[in-house]
Amino acid sequence: MLEVSNPFFNAMEQLDKAAGYISLDERIHTILKQPDRFIEVAIPVVMDNGTVKIFTGYRSQYNNSLGVYKGGIRYHWNVTVDEVKALSFWMTIKCATVNIPMGGAKGGVIVNPKELSEGELERLSRGYMKKLWMVLGSDKDVPAPDVYTTPQIMGWMRDEFEKITGKKDPGVITGKSLDQGGSEGRGFSTAQGGAYCTRELAKNMNLVPEETRIAIQGFGNAGSHMAKILSKMGYKIIAVSDSKGGIVMNEGLDIEALTKHKEDTGSVVGFARTTEISNDDILTMDVDILVPAALENVITPDNAKNIKATAIVELANGPTTPDADEILKEKGIIVVPDVLANAGGVTVSYFEWEQNVKGEHWTEEAVLEKLEKIMVDSFHEVWNTKLQYNTDMRTAAFIKAVERVSSTLKETL
Repeated sequence: MLEVSNPFFNAMEQLDKAAGYISLDERIHTILKQPDRFIEVAIPVVMDNGTVKIFTGYRSQYNNSLGVYKGGIRYHWNVTVDEVKALSFWMTIKCATVNIPMGGAKGGVIVNPKELSEGELERLSRGYMKKLWMVLGSDKDVPAPDVYTTPQIMGWMRDEFEKITGKKDPGVITGKSLDQGGSEGRGFSTAQGGAYCTRELAKNMNLVPEETRIAIQGFGNAGSHMAKILSKMGYKIIAVSDSKGGIVMNEGLDIEALTKHKEDTGSVVGFARTTEISNDDILTMDVDILVPAALENVITPDNAKNIKATAIVELANGPTTPDADEILKEKGIIVVPDVLANAGGVTVSYFEWEQNVKGEHWTEEAVLEKLEKIMVDSFHEVWNTKLQYNTDMRTAAFIKAVERVSSTLKETL
């Protein structure tokens, strides 16, 4: 059971599966089984009471054959080496799936940021950069926000990097606030990309938006924006959940009112005229499309057999284990995989980096127009690859990505 919940083990299973379809060069296969570089650092932080606490930080630089390393930094008490390595591999695949010229990386710090004061959080963030600045930069590796990290934290990191190096480099970090050189649309880009994928999926499945029932597990940044965008597109969001539980309203939720309720109370639970449901039960609801938008490994062999959704759009990273994938495939459930469905975030991060490097600033309209084209084109590339190889969409996405990475890697051998 331990192996099933190990995200890096899961990631390598996915790589092996795709490699089998295309007879991947064994030398390339071997290279892709581990990151180019994995760094572990000890970050000393002076706490508000004057004591020093040591936090463990990581950076996994998986592969940069398509471009500079790219990937978020998460602050979470359950960050592990295998999680960071897996996420950096998935970022490599994600960038290649949507064909943007960036590689894959990921970072993390073992910490509960809710337990730190703002000053402690700033010192931790600057401390992370002090330990890793030499391997970062707009021409090397470009971090971004992730779980429990914010534009403010990215701003501190960028400032520290520029202090140390003595030069301006706005492209060293993406996901910055607009006044720091951030991109229009970045705050909701993961959900926007997922919504474009959902729309294209619905078209291919002949689903009418107004009759399409959707459940979203996770009502954080990505999940709440996904609910808003899909609702505006005419889809019926009938259930959502957050860490405190879930709610159902069969006639469709008023997402604007629900968002205000969550802001006021801290949870979606207790919203007027809804029925409460658990986070586990939301996954097995009878809906057209299920959107897991929380954390890894929530769809497992234990619950996959009970999933009734016709399709799944993975807004979270790694929400489905490989064994569960097989069960979903046997049931005929279409899964739009995370490496495609949530690639809107890294795509707009790439746009931000490009704007910073070129000294430009694009309008939100221009950003969304570029994002829509990339997401729609990528969706149909993966869909057509799925048909070509008679396989599932995840394997199809990995096939496309591995082919792209492999063709560049071969040139270095």
